[in-house]
Amino acid sequence: MSTPNPNPENRQINIIDPAFTLNPQPVYDEVLTRYRVAKTIGLNSPVISRYEDVIWALRHPEIFSSEMDMHVGLGTERPMIPQQLDPPLQTRYRKILDLQFSRARVMEIEPDVRRHANELIDQFVDAGECEFDRDFAIPLPCRAFLRMMGLPQEDLELFLELKNGIIRPPIANPYDIAAAKEYRAKTGKRIYAYFEALIDDREKSPRDDMMTYFTKVELDGKKLTRNEILDICFLFLLGGLDTVTATLGCSVFYLAENPEHRRRLAEDPSLVPAAVEELLRWQTPVTIVPRILKQDWELDGVQMKAGSMVSLLIGAANVDEQEFGAGEGKCVHFERERNRHIAFGAGPHRCLGSHLARMELRVGLEEWHRRIPSYSIKAGETPRVSPGIREVMYLPLVWEKGGAA
Repeated sequence: MSTPNPNPENRQINIIDPAFTLNPQPVYDEVLTRYRVAKTIGLNSPVISRYEDVIWALRHPEIFSSEMDMHVGLGTERPMIPQQLDPPLQTRYRKILDLQFSRARVMEIEPDVRRHANELIDQFVDAGECEFDRDFAIPLPCRAFLRMMGLPQEDLELFLELKNGIIRPPIANPYDIAAAKEYRAKTGKRIYAYFEALIDDREKSPRDDMMTYFTKVELDGKKLTRNEILDICFLFLLGGLDTVTATLGCSVFYLAENPEHRRRLAEDPSLVPAAVEELLRWQTPVTIVPRILKQDWELDGVQMKAGSMVSLLIGAANVDEQEFGAGEGKCVHFERERNRHIAFGAGPHRCLGSHLARMELRVGLEEWHRRIPSYSIKAGETPRVSPGIREVMYLPLVWEKGGAA
């Protein structure tokens, strides 16, 4: 039986409740309306949800720190680079990593991503149905990421297993934090071992890929150490193989349930770039992010101590009507003129791969709706959404055979 979400008496929200992961909007509305500071069940950490508070926290890492590798138990032996570092050290690493994810670099691979999107659709379009996560949302961004990194395509299933072992450990009780931490630790060792071997290979046989770049690039006149490369790769494996898949699934899930918006995209492809931004705002896949306080802090009468964890409810901030307008924050508008969503974060830790993600999402939605303009969720089926990062892990879609281009 799921825990009430939220509980008015103790201000708690349950971010892994299936009811929340499937449809978080009622919880966002409740939290924004009633609590400036809530708490999470399990972690029992304060939750900040209003847009002005969340974006302020994201922009002040000297107070709301990302240096939390041991607090969140993601199987790492050191902080992931650059995500779990704060400026000025984090800024130094960003300088050498931003080059690999520039808008110009991303545009170079767009034709290949578009070709791959159509190759995937070719495999199931005539059948009149598919399971969207497995057949499209996973392979489309994963292939592009593996190509940029220089990772073998044939190891995709292994990478997905490792990634899920960190983000969604397959344990019997999702509330068993100790079991999850143990599983992640074992998975983390496997990730380090894989990339150790790959670094050895690239040092012996350089290629034109990002892994080789890591072995040659210099930071402050010195090459990256082996541990620095491993800590970058650990982060890239999680980010590169999960968040775009999750966003694609959430977006198409919404469109399948809202045919008027689906029809508009199919009839007017010029709306797709704005639709990408609006669906990122409304269906924010990374619902919540943790931070560690560097000093004592008080908000709305709630005392928070230095060294404690605070959670930023990104999904709620993205529908806060104080930012997006009364009556507007709770509506989906593809023509929204002022869309300062924070699905990619804000401040110095803003998502490194946002240009790549936007391109993959745009291309994916353009090609899908060009080829399959009319679709719906298969009758009698219920989509399944994972907690934390909201991947629609089961999304069975159907359309009329012969009705697609």
